[in-house]
Amino acid sequence: TFKLQLPDELKARGVHPMFHASFLRVHVPNDDRRFPGRSAVQTLNLGVQSEDLEVREIQGHTGAGKNALFKVVWKSGDAT
Repeated sequence: TFKLQLPDELKARGVHPMFHASFLRVHVPNDDRRFPGRSAVQTLNLGVQSEDLEVREIQGHTGAGKNALFKVVWKSGDAT
C-alpha cells in the first residue's frame, strides 16, 4: 500500500490517498508524435463540475450488486 500526495481538487472530492500497489502504474508521458496537442488538462479536468453531470432520471436497470447496470438520463438530456 502506498500513500500518494494528491492535488487539492481530488482531496476536496474525497479521494483517499492510500492505494494498493496493484492499482499503481509508472507514468508514461504523452508521445506528442502519436497524440499531438494532448495534455492532462484536456483529458483530466477534475476541478470543474458541470450541471450536465447531474442525473435527471434512472429509467431502468439490470443485474444486481457489482453487476448492476443502469439506464440514466442526464440533466443535459443525454441517456447512457
